[in-house]
Amino acid sequence: MNLASIPSPSTGVIELGPIPLRGYAFCIIIGVFVAVWIGNKRWVARGGKAGTVADIAVWAVPFGLVGGRLYHVITDYQLYFSDGQNWVDAFKIWEGGLGIWGAIALGAVGAWIGCRRRGIPLPAWADALAPGIAIAQAIGRWGNWFNQELYGKPTDLPWALEISEGPNRVAGTYHPTFLYESLWCIGVALLVIWADRRFKLGHGRAFALYVAAYCAGRGWIEYMRVDEAHHVLGLRLNVWTAIVVFVLAVAYIVISAKLRPGREEIVEPDKDAAEAAKDAEKKDDADDADATEKDGDPLKKDPSAKDTPAKDAAPEAADKS
Repeated sequence: MNLASIPSPSTGVIELGPIPLRGYAFCIIIGVFVAVWIGNKRWVARGGKAGTVADIAVWAVPFGLVGGRLYHVITDYQLYFSDGQNWVDAFKIWEGGLGIWGAIALGAVGAWIGCRRRGIPLPAWADALAPGIAIAQAIGRWGNWFNQELYGKPTDLPWALEISEGPNRVAGTYHPTFLYESLWCIGVALLVIWADRRFKLGHGRAFALYVAAYCAGRGWIEYMRVDEAHHVLGLRLNVWTAIVVFVLAVAYIVISAKLRPGREEIVEPDKDAAEAAKDAEKKDDADDADATEKDGDPLKKDPSAKDTPAKDAAPEAADKS
């Protein structure tokens, strides 16, 4: 019998009049705002402009949500397309189900589009946002607590999570894997901030460190979960994904450090200054053209001047005769 445990909310929805406030969606939204806020502070500290992170997030966030949902639906298709299931539920994102792998992958596509439109390097923007993404994940995991999902194996530890009877779940106390991952993500954010200050990470290496550190924790946390999942060679699919992505992230850090050591000196070109310089250059060219027209060839300035030498030569010729 547990003397202490973490209770689960009786419902994941708070009714604000006619508007239902869903805990899962609320956690995702708060996480996005916090990530943008942290990313903006880091971007400005790197020499970028305030507001750039938010402008690019307008592209990255929708792409990320779509990618996260697609990954979840594809890897857990039996929840929506098997017998007795309603495929329309695949669109009910507020009920839970976002795959971080798909969110990061497709979110990066949206970020690339936004960065290209602003003329800034994607790796530098990703470095600035990396700790914020980890904190956003830490906040977002509490959405699983509201939905009573993604818990671990049964346990009687003092911090066990109470789960009530419901669809596809049995009442009991389980490992709060949502809490484990939330705390791990906070640690990842602190690690990236420390390493970035200590080693001046650049060219996407701070983001790669976030990815590698997250994958290291996700591997063992995923191993503790008991929800239904596909297995490959005895391991859950997400464990294999974490292993592969971890190796790729570490390889990127090593190779990038050799090819492009150091950190970007300029992360966001000053377009206003560049345009002002161009305007000044055009003005100088115009002034030079005006000066040439005024002080140029006298023949062009006064065509009648070409007859003056002939008139002046006449008296000289008369004296000689």
